This record gives sequence, C-alpha cells and structure tokens, in this order.
Amino acid sequence: MDAHDWDARYAASELVWSRGPNQFVAAELADLEPGVAVDLGGGEGRNAIWLAQRGWAATTVDFSQVALDKGRRLAEDLDPRPALEWACADATTWRPEAPVDLVVVAYLQLTADQRRLAVRNAVQMLRPGGTFLLVAHDTTNLTEGTGGPQDPAVLMSAEDVLADLDGIDVEVVRAERVAREVTAPSGHHEHAGDASRTAWDCLVRVVRR
Repeated sequence: MDAHDWDARYAASELVWSRGPNQFVAAELADLEPGVAVDLGGGEGRNAIWLAQRGWAATTVDFSQVALDKGRRLAEDLDPRPALEWACADATTWRPEAPVDLVVVAYLQLTADQRRLAVRNAVQMLRPGGTFLLVAHDTTNLTEGTGGPQDPAVLMSAEDVLADLDGIDVEVVRAERVAREVTAPSGHHEHAGDASRTAWDCLVRVVRR
C-alpha cells in the first residue's frame, strides 16, 4: 500500500488503531527516562502520544497526512495537551536534525529491502546509548496466528531484523517471538470483538553503542 492507499484507509474510519499505546511498547518503555523520541511509521500517533504524556519530546513520522492530522486532533483533545511534532515523510529516509534517545517502529510491515532501509535508518538516528524498539507481525503469524497482513513478503522474524542491523554496533536487549492476545481476527486492534485469539509478533529491542 502506498501513501494514497493509507490516506484512504485512515479516512474511512474514526480510528484504524487503538487510542492507547501498543501493549509491548508500553511494557518495554515504561521505565525509560524521558528524552527525545521518534515514532517511525507511527500512523495516528498512539505510541508517540503515550510517550509525550510521559514527558518525552516525541515526533510521529508517517507518509499518510490523513493519519497525522487525525493524531494531531487526538492530541489536541487531551488535557493537558502533550507536546508533539508531526512529520509527513518516508520512514526509510527521514532523519531528525539531531540524534535521539528512542526510536519506536510498530507494525511497519515492509518488504525485506524496504524494511532493511527503515530499520538501519532508525538505529542510525540514535545517539550512543539510545534505544530502538521494533514490534511487527511475525512470519509465523500467517500460519500459526490470527489477523495481520496475509502477504508473507511483509512479515518478518526477530532474526530478520537483527540481520538488517549487520555492521551497526548494538547491544541486543531482547529479540524474540511474542504472543499477543487479540479480541478480533482482523488486524491488530486490541479493543473490538469478543473471542480471544493469539497473534504472533516479533519484538526486537537494542541499544546503540
């Protein structure tokens, strides 16, 4: 899907994703000291909004202006209003003006060559000691899980992501497949439907040296 397709998808519903942060983002990052963060491919900005509410200076980067506009309106309705930046740009090439403390990449499902560009770009924008966290639909979700993209070309494993980082000096904190209980068989909405099913994600957390 290109930016036009995503604009149409975001325009078609009130919210494509949940209002709150992804459960793994919240669990992994809750104890980090606030600094400067980037939510790369962040859509409506749910993770960036959560980070900003915790004291981070956060920027959401996405190539869908419709998604960013929705996220901005969501943030403006909060009290107190969190300080956020919104950048309409390509996640594989966008860079901040200065190194940052945290980059989050959540469910940015790209083909292998584009994923490698995005992942390397994300880690290279970190300062030494900065954290990179990726959560994505795992390759095994197609046959063992529920929901998510049905195109194997945009699925990945933790091993794939680590291979993308070859040659960049990082400390691997966590790299594994994780289970996520969902209440609907489509996508990764965490708030709709009744029946609980298991989806499989890959989670990679590294610190740049």
